[in-house]
Amino acid sequence: MTAIHKKFDIVALGEAMVEFNQTQGQQPDEAPLYLQGFGGDTSNAAIAAARAGAHVGYLSRLGSDRWGDRIMDLWRRENVDATTVMRDAPAPTGMYFVSHDAQGHHFSYARAGSAASRMQPQDVSHWQDAIARSQWLHLSGISLAISNSACDTAFAAMQVARSMGTRVALDSNLRLSLWPLVRAQACIRHAASLCDLFLPSLEDMTALTGLTQAQDIIDWSHAQGAAQVVLKLGADGALASDGQTQRTVPGHSVSAMDATGAGDCFAGNLLARLSAGDNLWDATAYANAAAALSVQGYGAVAPLPRRDAVMNLLLKAHTP
Repeated sequence: MTAIHKKFDIVALGEAMVEFNQTQGQQPDEAPLYLQGFGGDTSNAAIAAARAGAHVGYLSRLGSDRWGDRIMDLWRRENVDATTVMRDAPAPTGMYFVSHDAQGHHFSYARAGSAASRMQPQDVSHWQDAIARSQWLHLSGISLAISNSACDTAFAAMQVARSMGTRVALDSNLRLSLWPLVRAQACIRHAASLCDLFLPSLEDMTALTGLTQAQDIIDWSHAQGAAQVVLKLGADGALASDGQTQRTVPGHSVSAMDATGAGDCFAGNLLARLSAGDNLWDATAYANAAAALSVQGYGAVAPLPRRDAVMNLLLKAHTP
């Protein structure tokens, strides 16, 4: 078989959204203020990877509305190739709101009937060349959850990737506001069986499987078929396993302002460094540092760091 030229390091599939992130109004006597930005987990990961130097593309549908235009402009500015994104005139671009309190950040969505939720398996024929010409296809639990047809589309894309020699990465990103737990369990388990790299979080996996111990979650993930697993542990870093060796990669102590998109930042930077040839442990260390930087500003996209900032943090961490 003739080798396929890999134009992309990563193509990501999912839903990009408009974000309104509360920056004031947590107290009863304060008028709420919201900062308009952008989000959507796999889009955040794609932008994070591009800022890390990777060649990235995005696969989705957007509304033919003003907000869809602004997201297309965002991708152009961030060097994310969106030439295969389909515009869906009858449907809106999704949006969400983030509020903050002592318990953390909370999401409210306005995405029912959005353009991305109307993705269909036949759309994958439009994206097949991009998938074949990428090192990685990246998806998430949210890519599967936004609608039944989007879930079928994600599975079709994963099958195309596997047939074309493109590796598949899956972030668990469980959102039970989008689908019932029983369906989430079945779909994420099947998706994990189709991926080469699984990126679960401890909280997600406890909800999905009832497992509470990191080692049990790593074992479960490998048993589904994932060759590599990186379990995200928040401020404690990550536990990375290639099926033969495991290493705990410590996190960084920072003053967190807003954790929106931190896991997406981690995923995008991890894939960028794996695409560049790093081993799993070095890529995980880089992704940890990038995620630590991303929580020091508001919003999912604006605080995503560039390579110089990540390298400076890693240098400081290794300087006595």
